[in-house]
Amino acid sequence: MKYLVTGGAGFIGSNLVDELVSKGHEVVIVDNESAESNSEFYWNKNAKKYLNDINDFSSLNSIFSKEKPDMVFHLAAEARIQPTINEPHKACLTNFVGTCNVLQASRENGVKRVIYSSTSSAYGLKNDPPLKEDMPKDCLNPYSVSKTAGEELCKVYYKIYRVETVTLRYFNVYGNREPIKGPYAPVVGLFVRQKKEGKPFTIVGDGLQTRDFTHINDVVAANILSATTKNEKALGEIFNIGTGESHTVLSIAHAIGGDFTYLPARSGEARHTLANNNKARKILGWKPKKGLKTYLKNIDF
Repeated sequence: MKYLVTGGAGFIGSNLVDELVSKGHEVVIVDNESAESNSEFYWNKNAKKYLNDINDFSSLNSIFSKEKPDMVFHLAAEARIQPTINEPHKACLTNFVGTCNVLQASRENGVKRVIYSSTSSAYGLKNDPPLKEDMPKDCLNPYSVSKTAGEELCKVYYKIYRVETVTLRYFNVYGNREPIKGPYAPVVGLFVRQKKEGKPFTIVGDGLQTRDFTHINDVVAANILSATTKNEKALGEIFNIGTGESHTVLSIAHAIGGDFTYLPARSGEARHTLANNNKARKILGWKPKKGLKTYLKNIDF
């Protein structure tokens, strides 16, 4: 198979690319290296590289036309909540228009299936955990608005244009190559960086907010299952990719060990996230295999 991965030099994308290459697939990466939380980018030397912006449809479409991928993993995004509050137009341009560009290029060039990376921030505050895919959306920020709008585009492209789509809502991904740069890096990577630098952990709010932390290997596995499944019940659908277990931010600080300080609570963020992953288990045959506590115990500081 020939796969094209947008955002393939970033955290999740590069791990996915490495796995696809290791399985003998031909892989094309499209990435513009714009993710501000990434301290570096990871270009697999055995994959074809395009330093390109998905917001440029003409250029993107020419890549699709030249490479003719069988399937597309769409991970390129403005991916942090707080920066999108400051620059909502960037979130809408990349996460909505950019996603439309990927879907349209897929349609015009005979791509069989697009796997779209979305977010658990779709559930907001008004839904009580455990969170299920059929709950109403409660978008609290431009990030979740733009990402869930991309979900709707995926449904439309499947129903009207018959481009197969599968949407995955990730719950707080952590692990190898996780972003560690800047104040808005995901909390596990941020705490690991602060520990290595001998600095106190910066805890937002009271630290009692809970998150369902999902290991990168499990996220990669979910993507590959979404691409390879022959179950038509997966097409045009949304799946939670989370462990079904949650941890407080404060408990992570205690597990790593060290001093910490408190920062003011942030607007636009959910208080608690916890995935009901029954749908992914049943239809995709996916289940999480990695636990956060074991991961934290094995980090070499």
